[in-house]
Amino acid sequence: MKVAYVFAHPRGGTYKLGQMILPQIEVGVHGVDVAGMFFFDDNCFVLRKGDPIGERLAKVAKAQNILLMMCDLCALERNLAEGEPRWCNPDGTGRKEPGKCIVKDVVAGV
Repeated sequence: MKVAYVFAHPRGGTYKLGQMILPQIEVGVHGVDVAGMFFFDDNCFVLRKGDPIGERLAKVAKAQNILLMMCDLCALERNLAEGEPRWCNPDGTGRKEPGKCIVKDVVAGV
């Protein structure tokens, strides 16, 4: 079975991923194939370049073809991306053409 994780709650990245999920994936006892992981809010900080959890995750993600993603607005607010929101205008309305949002200073594979 394949699963995708969404880290939207406080400490989802540091506690649930870092102390429960990632250790199991690293040693091959997780029990399911992970297709991807999506990070919201402060959970995005684990994807910073040099973060111990993020660096471990990047290594596993590359080896197991796990897609790593984070919310564009969350990344922009936390200085983990440059540019503008992909699908929202500055006034909060939707847009039909994507804005340019480029991640920066994050682990490989994001």
